[in-house]
Amino acid sequence: MTDTTANLDMPFILPSQAQKHVTHNEALLRLDALVHLTIVAEQAIPPTSPADGTCYSVAAEPTGARSGKTGCVAIWQDGAWSFVAPKTGWRAWFSALSRLKVFSGAGWQDIPLPASGSFAELGIDATPDATNRLALSSPASLFNHAGGGHQIKINKAVAADTASLLFQTDFTGHAEMGLAGDNAFSVKVSDGATWKNGLSISSAGHVSRPNQPAARAYRSGTSFSPAAGQQSGVSAFGLNQGGFTFGAAVAGGGNALVVPAAGPFLVAIQVAVLTSSGHTTSLMLNGAQTLVSLSGTGSGAQTQSSTGVFSLSAGDFLTFGHAGTAQLELGAGKTEISLALL
Repeated sequence: MTDTTANLDMPFILPSQAQKHVTHNEALLRLDALVHLTIVAEQAIPPTSPADGTCYSVAAEPTGARSGKTGCVAIWQDGAWSFVAPKTGWRAWFSALSRLKVFSGAGWQDIPLPASGSFAELGIDATPDATNRLALSSPASLFNHAGGGHQIKINKAVAADTASLLFQTDFTGHAEMGLAGDNAFSVKVSDGATWKNGLSISSAGHVSRPNQPAARAYRSGTSFSPAAGQQSGVSAFGLNQGGFTFGAAVAGGGNALVVPAAGPFLVAIQVAVLTSSGHTTSLMLNGAQTLVSLSGTGSGAQTQSSTGVFSLSAGDFLTFGHAGTAQLELGAGKTEISLALL
């Protein structure tokens, strides 16, 4: 039988031993230090004025009383240092780090998480709440493959619910993509207050752009005969998507058609002529620049059209310019402007 215990090296009281209380007190001091072990810090150099009963982990290349004691637990008791070599499985609270660690046999390490588990809330450098039960604060996140690939799955209960990715600036949503309120995949954007759907793909695979600027505009009425050099406008929409508006009134009747966004537009002009003694009808940009022109001779009723691709800016406006003499037919499908952002 040895003179000390196997794990904590506490001395036994032996038969016929004198001053048994000294041995007993030594064992109590060892228990007092190592049970519910708290390590103040890991240091190579001993502190100058340690409190009685405090414990330190001896760092590499120790000096002084700690020389040769790397890895040991240094205990200050009764004005002197005693050293205990930790064993595999010992646990200690490192107060400087506010962390519980376990001794692996080679050093102190963080206690590993279980291989599987269930948590009501989990925060990774962030604070979760009842809605955001998983919260993560990090410069980046990696979802790596295990095998050939990797899927991120977002499920919802019924079609009217939402399964989406929301992109925010200062916790205000500005973009969202996914299944938002139905089973069509959509991409939406917001100015911080109003959401607009930029792209929608139906379950049949049909792609639509609900707010892509597109319009067909005409002037209400039956017919009119513009004076040479005069400009005229439109007053009704056969189609208006993406925010086209009517601008200022035009001298020859109707209003200018105002472009809502910048970009390349496919533009078409159609002119329905009832009578003509020679005329030209042009599509005018901002009242001054001719985009396309249609010319007719003195003949009976005719319909003319022309198309082109032009770069337009938000706020630009379109009107008809007239030369010569003609009676133009008004109404849907007659004299009109059509355009769409490409």
